Amino acid sequence: MPEPITMITVGGGMMGLVTHLARRYFEIAKEVLDVVLGFVALLFSLPILLFCALLIKLSSKGPVFFTQLRAGKGGKLFRMYKLRTMYTDAEHCSGAVWAGEGDPRIVPACRWMRRSHMDELPQLINVIKGEMSLVGPRPERPEILEQLEKKYPNIRQRLAVRPGITGLAQVRNGYDTTVEAFRNKLEADLEYIENRRWGTELRILVATVTKLNDRSAR
Repeated sequence: MPEPITMITVGGGMMGLVTHLARRYFEIAKEVLDVVLGFVALLFSLPILLFCALLIKLSSKGPVFFTQLRAGKGGKLFRMYKLRTMYTDAEHCSGAVWAGEGDPRIVPACRWMRRSHMDELPQLINVIKGEMSLVGPRPERPEILEQLEKKYPNIRQRLAVRPGITGLAQVRNGYDTTVEAFRNKLEADLEYIENRRWGTELRILVATVTKLNDRSAR
């Protein structure tokens, strides 16, 4: 009969292997599901996107879509798509800054798109391309990420997974508008990364529905 210490060692190794395989399976299944659900959601969103595109064209000069460099998994930069809700060259003088309450850079006719998060719908293209996930930490702009890293050295732990259209930080804390307020968002993102499982993904997606009329949106 094997000695107790041997049984404990073997049992621990088996548990480690099972945990590794479970996490690996989760990652693969999540990537596949993201692409499939992202494609389906994009098809159903086309009428809304067309309406928003028309409104943007009628209310301000400039392109319908807006692209911005964001830091993805592992810090790899990618272009994130959004509907343009701000005036063209809105950050020409201010540079990269967070949006604030009553932000004058936002086109008045497009404020409802930000409040309902309809401006985020084009990110389904990023999901289909494998650059983003439906659920995950929101991707930061590299300029702001560099600024935040000075206060939060562990911020790059958020880059261990693909960023998401929605996430635990968004449904729990809403928008962050200052470096100091970012602490709660970072804690929520790291909590999500540590406890990723199907139940968590589903709860976040369901909670996202309540944000379709988000008064805290900027």
